[in-house]
Amino acid sequence: MHVSTVVAVFRRAAMRAPAAALSLLLCLLSHVASCPSSCLCASDIISCSGGGLSSPPPDLPSYASRLDLSHNALLGLSAGWLPGPFHRLASLVLCKNLISQIQVGAFAGTPHLLSLDLSSNRLTSLNESIFAGLTKLEELLLIGNRIRRIGPGSFSDLVGLRRLYLSSNRLTNFTVEIYEGPSGPHNLTHLDLSYNQLSTVPVQSVMSLSLRGGVYLQENPLRCDCTLLALLQYWTWKQYRPLVDFREEFPCREAASFNCTPVGVSDMPLQAQTYHAEPGGRIRIPCPGLTLPVQEGLLVFWVTPRTALNSSGSDPTSHLAVLSNGTLEIRGALPGDSGMYGCAVARERYLKPGESLEVRVLVGNSSSSSTPGASRRSSTEHFNTAFTTLASCVVSIVLVLLYLYLTPCRGREGRGKDGTGCSARVMALCSDPREVESGQRRSNGKRVAFLEPQAEEVCRTMNSGEGILRSGTRTAGKNLNEPGQMAL
Repeated sequence: MHVSTVVAVFRRAAMRAPAAALSLLLCLLSHVASCPSSCLCASDIISCSGGGLSSPPPDLPSYASRLDLSHNALLGLSAGWLPGPFHRLASLVLCKNLISQIQVGAFAGTPHLLSLDLSSNRLTSLNESIFAGLTKLEELLLIGNRIRRIGPGSFSDLVGLRRLYLSSNRLTNFTVEIYEGPSGPHNLTHLDLSYNQLSTVPVQSVMSLSLRGGVYLQENPLRCDCTLLALLQYWTWKQYRPLVDFREEFPCREAASFNCTPVGVSDMPLQAQTYHAEPGGRIRIPCPGLTLPVQEGLLVFWVTPRTALNSSGSDPTSHLAVLSNGTLEIRGALPGDSGMYGCAVARERYLKPGESLEVRVLVGNSSSSSTPGASRRSSTEHFNTAFTTLASCVVSIVLVLLYLYLTPCRGREGRGKDGTGCSARVMALCSDPREVESGQRRSNGKRVAFLEPQAEEVCRTMNSGEGILRSGTRTAGKNLNEPGQMAL
């Protein structure tokens, strides 16, 4: 708040009540003083960016929910680097500094942090427990550092972490235990390892991680072999966005340039298939397009609804196992095993549209019984709709007939020669139309009777005060002798 604005407010308040003006002045001055001179404050957002600071201002307001200390000269984060606890802080931006070390407990004063940006600093390694206490952290950005090593347990407390950005570092190893397992994040949906120095990746673990979300590996010097080709072919068939969006930045662009076509891989078009199993039973599912016998040493991957398996590391006694010939075996099948299962193996070509690497597994009679049940429900719904339509038609016809028969003629008494008010004739729908012309009335063959007034005797006489509407005008006392006119 500008000083002139404070003075103006104080003057207006002083003219009304001196005591209230004094309280207002103290409040305003404390508010003005709460924002450091090197920062900008807007509500609960504090920005101290670009000030060349080597440490945070000592009078930082503790009510901040977002604190930006980027583009400064911070060298490290010690255990007490912040001036006090920030229990409301949700976003902390520390990018574009000179931070090379982070001590254990550096983030003890920010327990509710959701986003932490440490990009473009000088970190070379991540040690154990440097992020201790950040159990609610969802996003961690470490882009553009010099990280070569990530120690075990570095992310052990980040149980809520969903997005991890490690792009543009110097990582040479893909340590699976860091990203999944008992001591790592369990809810990662985005893992960015692009622009590093990875030469190999654990394909099975990467497949498992890709079931949760995006794994970005572009612009790494990956050694292209048949195992990596199997992964890339499977991702291409699945139209996996982290691969499709950066396809030119991956190796193994052409499958024909590598001799990865093992004996046993068929070149026939692959069609989707469905396999049924009873609960508690055993089922074996061959890999689509893979014929027996299988070449020795061929590595076959199966992507299940929850994880990924391969033919070399599967336990033959487990619930799900991949046999040495590439066949997936499910023992003691459960209804929860139902779903889509994909087989990934290096092939001579990429699949064409319409071909499938997946099979559907159905356990129990839930699916088989659901189809007849759906048919019965559909038939019942069609019957109910037809019955409702028929009933509506019948009711409409009855109402029309009641209207025709029970609506009284409102003309004057004594209008017709027979003194009944309005002369009329009855037309009967008979089997022989000549009966209508001859005036015969026979009950045999009679269907429906309608009351039709004669055009030449429709209430000709009218009172002088009555009128008719014709061609949009009102005329008094005019007879209806021309056909096509209607009395209202």
